[in-house]
Amino acid sequence: MTSATAVGRLAAAWGALGLLALLGYAIWRVGGVALAGLEHPWRAEHVALAAANVVFMAWSEGYRGFQKSFSPRCAARTKWLREEPTALRALLAPLFVMGYFAAPRRRLAAVYGLTIGIVAAVLAIHALPQPWRAALDLGVVVGLLWGVASYLLALVAAFELGPHRPGAPRRRRGNGHVEPRPWTP
Repeated sequence: MTSATAVGRLAAAWGALGLLALLGYAIWRVGGVALAGLEHPWRAEHVALAAANVVFMAWSEGYRGFQKSFSPRCAARTKWLREEPTALRALLAPLFVMGYFAAPRRRLAAVYGLTIGIVAAVLAIHALPQPWRAALDLGVVVGLLWGVASYLLALVAAFELGPHRPGAPRRRRGNGHVEPRPWTP
C-alpha cells in the first residue's frame, strides 16, 4: 500500500466517521429532548402534531433530503476523498464529505444556506415549551435516523457498485481543463 493510498483510506474513514458522529450526536441530543417531553402530559393536539411531523420529516428530511440527495452525494465525495486525497481534504474530511468546500458554487450556496436554515429552526424549536418541542423533535429524530441508514447504504453502493459518482468533484487535467465525472445510468 502506498502512502497516498493509506492517506486516502484514512481520510475517507475520518470523513465517513466524522459525518456519522455528527448525525449520531444530533440524534442523541434531540432524542433526549424528545424523550424528556414524553414525561409531560400530552393532549390530542400534541399527538396529532407529533404523528404528522414524524410522517412529514420521514418523507422530507429522511427520504427526499438524505436518501435522494445528501447521502449519495456524501458517499460519492467520501469515495473521491479515498481516491484523490490532499492534505486539506484529509484534515477537514468531514467538512469535505458534507460539501462545505471544493464544490461548485451552487452546491456551496445550498450547503451554507441549509446550514443557516437548520440553525434558525433549532433556535426556534428550542424556544418552544414541552411537549410541543418533543412533538417536533420526534420527527427530526426519525429523519436523522433515516439519514444515517441511507448514508451507510450509499457508502456501500459507492464503494462496491462502481463508477456512478453524483456530487464528486471533477478531476482537473494538467492543461486546466476539467474532466467530467464518470457516469453510468
